Amino acid sequence: MKFGVVIFPSKKLQDTANSYRKRYDPHYSLIPPHLTLKGPFEADESDLEKLVSQLKAVSQKHQPFSYHISKVKSFQPLNNVIYFKVEPNKELTALHEDLHHEEMIGGPAQYTYVPHVTIAQGLSNAEHADVYNSLNMLAVNQEEQVNRFHLLYQLENGSWSVHDTFQLGKG
Repeated sequence: MKFGVVIFPSKKLQDTANSYRKRYDPHYSLIPPHLTLKGPFEADESDLEKLVSQLKAVSQKHQPFSYHISKVKSFQPLNNVIYFKVEPNKELTALHEDLHHEEMIGGPAQYTYVPHVTIAQGLSNAEHADVYNSLNMLAVNQEEQVNRFHLLYQLENGSWSVHDTFQLGKG
């Protein structure tokens, strides 16, 4: 099975992201706007109990925190993804690191962590340039509160569903 760990932002930020995603993101109908903590990874269903236990331990170690969305950015030239930039902070970085230690199911991170909320992807170079130039003008400045994260699993149709939710700081 394929799993992932995410934070869902506030409804206000999800609505703003979706106003762009419905036009510029082919994954719009597969998953709500989110901030990825642990990208998609394969695990056997038999590992699920251990994974849930590991995630519960991580959630208990961390307290609720906030993060700041500051602007629209792009991963261009690596790929044509446009996103709301999440300013890294020590709480978010520590949570990400704890979800990627060697013993954690799903293993270490594959990429350098760039916290973000995707608003466009799968664009041609010309589309990317056009969309990015217009979205880059947006004034984005939003503070978000985090008190939980979610374990998702991928369904056969490619969509993602919540398996479990973990409250930060709850024993």
